[in-house]
Amino acid sequence: MKRAIILVMDSLGIGVSADAHLYGDEGANTLGSIATRCAAGLADDKERQGPLRIPNLMRLGLGAAQMASSGTPLKGITECTDIKASYGFAIEQSKDKDTPSGHWEMAGVPVPFKWGTFPQKEPCFPDELISQFIKKADLPGILGNCHASGTEIIKHLGQEHIRTGKPICYTSADSVFQIAAHEQYFGLDRLLEISVIAKDLVDDLNIARVIARPFIGDDTETFQRTANRKDLTTPPIDDTLLDVLTRAGGEVISVGKISDIFAGRGITKCVKGKNNMALFDAMLTEFKSAQDNTLVFVNFVDFDSHFGHRRDVVGYAKALEAFDARLPELEALMQVSDVALITADHGCDPTFPGSDHTREHVPMLFFGPGVKTQNLGARGSFADMGQTLASYFGTEPLAHGLSIKLN
Repeated sequence: MKRAIILVMDSLGIGVSADAHLYGDEGANTLGSIATRCAAGLADDKERQGPLRIPNLMRLGLGAAQMASSGTPLKGITECTDIKASYGFAIEQSKDKDTPSGHWEMAGVPVPFKWGTFPQKEPCFPDELISQFIKKADLPGILGNCHASGTEIIKHLGQEHIRTGKPICYTSADSVFQIAAHEQYFGLDRLLEISVIAKDLVDDLNIARVIARPFIGDDTETFQRTANRKDLTTPPIDDTLLDVLTRAGGEVISVGKISDIFAGRGITKCVKGKNNMALFDAMLTEFKSAQDNTLVFVNFVDFDSHFGHRRDVVGYAKALEAFDARLPELEALMQVSDVALITADHGCDPTFPGSDHTREHVPMLFFGPGVKTQNLGARGSFADMGQTLASYFGTEPLAHGLSIKLN
């Protein structure tokens, strides 16, 4: 029986790529920066102190992959001398450092072009786009129209949104048009309805995603985003691992926002979770009952959305330690032929200026009862991950990537 699971630690980069200077990301290192702050006592609070504690990830080769990628060890952490995994790092070939590009490439489809983005000015959206959006969605207007942190703009404009009925529209350095609205006062169904309209309008601008960002609360102190986020994403530009596996009669179970990232293509079941730990619970439940030729694909979004973008080193460190502590639960469920992969889609160094993603290598840690220990070194594309799993499942080969022999 063949079953595989991909765990995407969203934004856990492990050192800059050679082309990082083209993105203004020289010096970024998401994991390395967090470990350095922890070792220096700069990530201490009442709940955690001292060096970063990730013994299970170290046993699976994360520290060795970090060393190979960046040339520097993780500060304050003793390197594991008994690694039990095929470990290395992957170099992104897609032109951007966004979520869809990273996920599509790891599933075998690099993105050979840059997505459209909106300029760093106010207003940032084209007048024609907004006028058409207001007209087609029958809106009284919009708020925002700028680059912004999602949590901060909700605090700033949330009450005006409730009073006027105008949705909050904003963007970032990514190719995205984001719409925030209150679940009760505006309505979740209404938010999703206008998000579909917006996605149709931004397609001509080559914008990868429209994200519906619902929130709750009554004032600045209580506003908070909910787990009902919905990403409307442009479909992949070619067949991914998900497509070829389901076409061969296999199953692909999406946990978290994976289905959104792939525009629902190649997905046979979709499960949600409100945070990393809920996603881990859902992942274990799905994997426990998974049948032959099943891929469980999970995105742990909190690393990126809650801690990377918000430049929260302490929160990121806690999330890493919580994730690490639960890995033995997954390993206990793995049967002799099962394969697991831990990776990331880009970086988001919480010590780096700004709030955007960072252009970094990502870890590539394959493990399971039958997976041999080997140093995979540098892999020339994230697509090597997808090609390796295509070979494992015995499907038709993908158009990109080189397969790795795991046993």
